[in-house]
Parts: sequence; structure tokens; C-alpha cells
Amino acid sequence: MERIKARYRKLVFFTWFLTLDLIMFGAFVRLTDSGLGCPDWPGCYGSATPLGAMGDIHEASQAMPFGPVTLSKAWIEMIHRYVGTILGMLIIGIVYMAWRYRSQLGRSPRLAVVTLIAVCVQGAFGAWTVTHKLMPVVVTAHLVFGLSVLALMTWLSARERPHLAVAAAAARWKPWVAGGFALLLVQVTLGGWVSTNYAALACMDFPMCHGAWVPEMDFHGGYSIIRALGELPSGEMISQPALTAIHWVHRNFAFVVFLYLGILAWRLRAEPGLRGPATLMLALLGAQLLTGLTTIFFQWPLLIAVLHNGGAAGLTLAAVVLMVRLSTAGRAPAGGYGPNSVRV
Repeated sequence: MERIKARYRKLVFFTWFLTLDLIMFGAFVRLTDSGLGCPDWPGCYGSATPLGAMGDIHEASQAMPFGPVTLSKAWIEMIHRYVGTILGMLIIGIVYMAWRYRSQLGRSPRLAVVTLIAVCVQGAFGAWTVTHKLMPVVVTAHLVFGLSVLALMTWLSARERPHLAVAAAAARWKPWVAGGFALLLVQVTLGGWVSTNYAALACMDFPMCHGAWVPEMDFHGGYSIIRALGELPSGEMISQPALTAIHWVHRNFAFVVFLYLGILAWRLRAEPGLRGPATLMLALLGAQLLTGLTTIFFQWPLLIAVLHNGGAAGLTLAAVVLMVRLSTAGRAPAGGYGPNSVRV
């Protein structure tokens, strides 16, 4: 029984780590404009690897030297797909173990099944990202579902890690943490909309935007959901005021999230069992503010932009760990992990 539990934990932890890596690499794919490096799906010009599509890739890159198709971009996109496929197979393995050994593991396999469903939906949006030519709403949904898979994998892995017992009185923080997670989800979606519409540099100054606290903006154009990349629903090119609106909303809502989560995390640091994830959240909030400002002042350097996406993933996992640990508030410590520890 202990051997089965150990294998399950190792599989869950490795899959969680790969999920986080895939999200970071997905940001790299998006920020290097490699999403259409292979403009078909699931292969690359009908081949399993770019090696079998060298002629098509060369022809496309010659026709558009600065276009979306180059050999390097093709490899970046296909590596992203390969890792995504491996992740899906690992999650299938988790579901198999969670279902077959549910009595030995002592928990329901439902969360593992939900995770498998989420990664399948994520894969579908990944395919539609290519077939719909980087349509902003599809790419944003792909990003949000990616973070949803990370949240679910974090939930699965957090249940397998011992931690200090959380006092019953700490349960009062549950709705506050849930509210913070909801705010974070909104902000991540807004950030995804900025990225997929290439609006990161729509405001080049700070704290004002185009020299004004409330610049000229086109909210209807910026937040028209069903439209092609770089266009309005009418087919016209998206305007600068529309891009400004997208950037301005994300920037200002960030301060709401920063204050809410910052105050909440500071208060939670006093609770046994919550200090670690609360401290992590505080550190990541500071890092997000720093990387967000750096993208503006240094005109969106690739490394910083990828780290900014990684910070969003980190905040997501910190919030999930807090929610998981709060779900144990008031439980008696379980044996086998020390006198002051508990497993979910």
C-alpha cells in the first residue's frame, strides 16, 4: 500500500512540475510569435516533425521573411505540442491510479477525472488557436484553461504534501481567499487579453497613459470578443484607442488585485500552516509589479514578459494551496508526518 501511495505522489508531483513548465513554455511560444510556426494541426505541414516539412517551411519563410513561419518557430511550436501530449498521457496515468487504487489512496478519483477533462479542453483550444489563426478569444481561453489545469494539478499535489495543522479559527478566511482567487482569475484573463491582442505597449508611460489618467479609449472595439487578430468585428484594423483600453483596464485592475491579495497574504502569515504560501504570494506580488513595470519601461523584453506570465502562474498555485490548506482547518493532525502536521 505504501509503495502505491509513493508512486502516486511521485507521478502527481512530476506532472505538476511539467504543467508549470508547459505554461512557461507556452508563454514563450506566444511571445515569440511562434503560435503559427506550423500553421496546421496536429502535425506540421502534414508531418510529425518540422524535419519532414523543411521544404514547406522554407517556401513559407522565403515568401514572408518576417512572417509567422520559420524553422525555429516551427520547432518551438511543435515542442510545445509534444510536451502537451506527454502531459495529457501523464494525467491519464494519474486518473488510472486514482481510480484503480482509490481504496488504498483513501480518496475519491473525481478531482483527477476533472483534471483530465480540463486538459482535454485545453488541448482542443490549443488546436483551435492554430486553426483560427490566433483569434484572441481562443488564445485567451487556451491560456486560462492552461492555468486551470495548473490549479487542479496544484490541488492534487497539495493534498499529498504534509503541512502544519491549520487552526479551526482560520476557517473564517475561506471566503476571503476564494474572493482573492476570483479576482486573480479576472486579472489573469485581462492579462491574457492584453497579450493576445499585443497591447502590452499600448501605454508607454507610467503611472499615466499617453500623458493622462484617463486617456482616449475605445472599450467597444477593445472588448469585442468575436473578431480576428488585429481587427474589429467589422473587419477594420483595430485602433490605438482600443488597444489602449485593453492595456488600461489590465493595469488599473492590477492595483485592486495587488492591494487585496497583499493585505490578505500579510494577515494569513500569522496563521500556522498558511505562512509558507502566504509569504510566497507576497513575494510573487512584488515580482509581478516589478516585471509589469519593466515590460513598459524597457519595451517588453522577452525574458521579463515570460517571467510576468510565470508570476501569474505562481500566484495561481499559491492561492490554490491556501484554499486547500484552509479546507483542513480544525482537523486533528494525521500520524506519520510529525506531531504538528496534517494531510488533506
